[in-house]
Amino acid sequence: MSGAEREYHSFSEFYPFYLTEHSSRTSRRLHVIGTGLAMALVVLGLAWNWRLLWMAPIAGYGLAWIGHFIFERNQPATFRYPLWSLMGDFKLFFEVVLSRQRPF
Repeated sequence: MSGAEREYHSFSEFYPFYLTEHSSRTSRRLHVIGTGLAMALVVLGLAWNWRLLWMAPIAGYGLAWIGHFIFERNQPATFRYPLWSLMGDFKLFFEVVLSRQRPF
């Protein structure tokens, strides 16, 4: 059974699979940039102009899905594990920002 077909019962079980689905350096870069941009748009939307909020998921998922479909050539885990995939995006982002994970 492949990692995508396996049933995960916790985020700690899921995250190693998440990392295998993001083995491309370019894909990881796109995920980190997209997550950072999405967070910035949420902050700006809440603090300045609420119309920016609708752009956050487009920025985050748009860049991430480009990474999957073009560079990884796999299907985003979001389709099967939406919450854990989102949590994985944030964990990867903060690991990179805190220099615990190398995206580049």
